[in-house]
Amino acid sequence: MLRARRPSSPRTFAALLLVLAAAACSDDGSPGGGGGPTTPGNPSCAEGQAYESTFEAIQTVVFERNGCTQDICHGSAASGGLDLRREAAYDAIFDVPSTASPLRRVEPGDKSRSFLWLKLAAKTNPGSVEITGSPMPNNLPAISGNELEALRLWISSGAPRTGTVPGTEPLLDACLPEAKPIVIKPLDPPAPGEGVQFVLPPVHLPKKHEQELCFATYYDVRDQVPAEYLDPSGTMFRFSEQELRQDPQSHHLTLSYASVGLDRVHDPEFGTWTCAGGERAGEVCEPAERGACGGGFCRSEPKPNVGCVGYGPQADFGIVSRIIGGAQAAQAYQKLQDGVFSQIPTTGVVYWNSHAFNLTDEDFVLNGRLNFVFAKDQRHPVVPILDVSNVFTPNAAPYTTETYCADHVVAQGSRVFLLTSHNHKRGKRFWVTAPDGALLYENLLYNDPVKQYFDPPLAFDSADPAERTIRFCGTFENGVAADGSPDPETVTRASRIPESARISFGACKPVGCAAGRIGAPCRGEDDDAACDSSPGNGLCDACHITGGESTENEMFILIGSTYVADGYPQPDPDDPVFGGPASVKNERDASGRSTFTGISVPASFGCNGNGASAAE
Repeated sequence: MLRARRPSSPRTFAALLLVLAAAACSDDGSPGGGGGPTTPGNPSCAEGQAYESTFEAIQTVVFERNGCTQDICHGSAASGGLDLRREAAYDAIFDVPSTASPLRRVEPGDKSRSFLWLKLAAKTNPGSVEITGSPMPNNLPAISGNELEALRLWISSGAPRTGTVPGTEPLLDACLPEAKPIVIKPLDPPAPGEGVQFVLPPVHLPKKHEQELCFATYYDVRDQVPAEYLDPSGTMFRFSEQELRQDPQSHHLTLSYASVGLDRVHDPEFGTWTCAGGERAGEVCEPAERGACGGGFCRSEPKPNVGCVGYGPQADFGIVSRIIGGAQAAQAYQKLQDGVFSQIPTTGVVYWNSHAFNLTDEDFVLNGRLNFVFAKDQRHPVVPILDVSNVFTPNAAPYTTETYCADHVVAQGSRVFLLTSHNHKRGKRFWVTAPDGALLYENLLYNDPVKQYFDPPLAFDSADPAERTIRFCGTFENGVAADGSPDPETVTRASRIPESARISFGACKPVGCAAGRIGAPCRGEDDDAACDSSPGNGLCDACHITGGESTENEMFILIGSTYVADGYPQPDPDDPVFGGPASVKNERDASGRSTFTGISVPASFGCNGNGASAAE
């Protein structure tokens, strides 16, 4: 079934959807942005070779058994300067620059900027990535899909030398020790004068525990920003790259700028500000006082909260928090088109939203860092595409497949340089077409969506909105097996909706049978008898796809980044939510820098994992 929906126009309704989408993006139900929590370790497996760590298994199964350590290859000959023999391999690949690419051989947390993974993927899945040189292994068969996936999981978890990465055991046919918390290598800050770093105050994560917290910190980077990277008002700094790295126990981490004045930091909604970490941990602190916590951080009281929705002082529509960075992966990188910049205030209050799992038997302290690299070329403020007007539209009945489409009109003069998407696990295909019907974007993997960059950007200059309308569509399967039969394991199930979604906006009413007469209609959780194929074996538990916050619910969002070319109405600096077109043309100072003075941030990858393209 094809359903076309028109985006809603009222601004307040769209703003509400943005808030709801933030909450829904914030709980995909898994560590590191995967499908769902996994059981760590496999200490009692009956089959498979035993290894001390995931990397030791990769060394044997991927490198050695596939011939990569032969003398003529990456053995004693060290082809390309790379030695993959057991005693040298880890130190030769981890965080080490490639000799054949600007990339590192293994970038902790980021497969798309790991040259080793790209070279192997190019052989296993031809055409899936762009690389320089020949795919690997050269003149040998490709590694298997399972081996490539194990390598991806290892890199996504920070590429640890020791320890077990959950999910790698069956892929490598390995027996591994019980998993322990993984600590990723901290992200180095930009060089002085090149950028600034925001550091997550330490977050205590108890063993066998899942939590989602929100808290505030105050920042002031005025003394770190050279004058050439400030906007004309002198109150904003401009950046063109951002990079986040966090421990892989994190499901997601987002950082939002909140338009809360310094005069309101002691609002009761924030609770008591105390030091996190350092020699004064636990002491009461003054958030705007430099060095108040010594080597620690002054933060507001952490509170359980989904997506920081409704967090902090509430007054009028003027208090708006905007995501300025984040990721649903251990590492995320985003670089804007040449000449395009983002900008945020040099001082203010930010909200940290941390959702993390610790499935191990050890308590853990979660760490994360976010870098902003200053923009040297400052001609165009970035304009985000974040179309949430149909975010909760998917509503396929149990055991059916439906396709939904919606239109998005970009501003006249737009130059679209990035498109990506967000949906949950029942979304099987997401695609975008141009006004003439040409395919612009396609994604088939919900938890690692394609980030499609366009160079040169797509130009939309027509005065006719129809010529600036792109259509985005999604196909959603609700419990349909490969042969078309009802599948009770993949259908939306009322009993599997997490409690956090049930009490917010993700609950569902069963209308179909999930056991007994599978696929037959029923009327709610108390109607199991209608499903009986024999006395007592029925279960009324299958629901329509329901929009909501968890991976058991669904979402349908178009995401992208653009800018407006010279000669067309530019983003409105006074629009706190959307940065929509204003009535003025782009203006520049004598040096060619844009005179834009509003907040400008790209659409966040907080719901989408890594933001780098394979070609970068």
